[in-house]
Amino acid sequence: MTNFYDFSVTTSKGEEVKMSDLKGKVVLVVNTATGCGFTPQYAPIEQMYKDYHSKGLEILDIPCNQFGGQAPGTDDEIHEFCTIHFNTTFQQMKKSDVNGENQLPLYKYLKEQQGFKGFGEGKTAEFMKQHLSKIDPNYENNSDIKWNFTKFVIDKNGNVVARFEPTTDMSVVEQCIKNLL
Repeated sequence: MTNFYDFSVTTSKGEEVKMSDLKGKVVLVVNTATGCGFTPQYAPIEQMYKDYHSKGLEILDIPCNQFGGQAPGTDDEIHEFCTIHFNTTFQQMKKSDVNGENQLPLYKYLKEQQGFKGFGEGKTAEFMKQHLSKIDPNYENNSDIKWNFTKFVIDKNGNVVARFEPTTDMSVVEQCIKNLL
């Protein structure tokens, strides 16, 4: 597999979504969790979907329970939580691993294309740095996903153009997407 369009993921209902069906669209791929301090990011993600879906934005919401066990529910429970609390209308994928031997092949590719570049500045960034240094003192030197709500942006040609850590302000993510549409 050599490009974004070679991959597929499975929806929470068991249907295959081929990335090749997303050619010509801007895609936001995000690993999510329902019990995380970053879970409120569902609101701006949903707002971006409402604002830009008709202009070519697709969102791949991939719940993951690898970070603090913060997505413990079934696919149906996760979907219900998101629709009740955040009125999400974009499709959710099957809960999956984004790191390790059982990681989705798509995530292996995304991390190869856009490695970890840091958490930025501010209180939340400092908290994440301290928290992760206890879990993995070498966290800065690998491309693994560090926490829930890490985002990748893919342009209309299938290029992975950006990686945003959960500490990045959502307005920065939105501006990146607007520039690509």
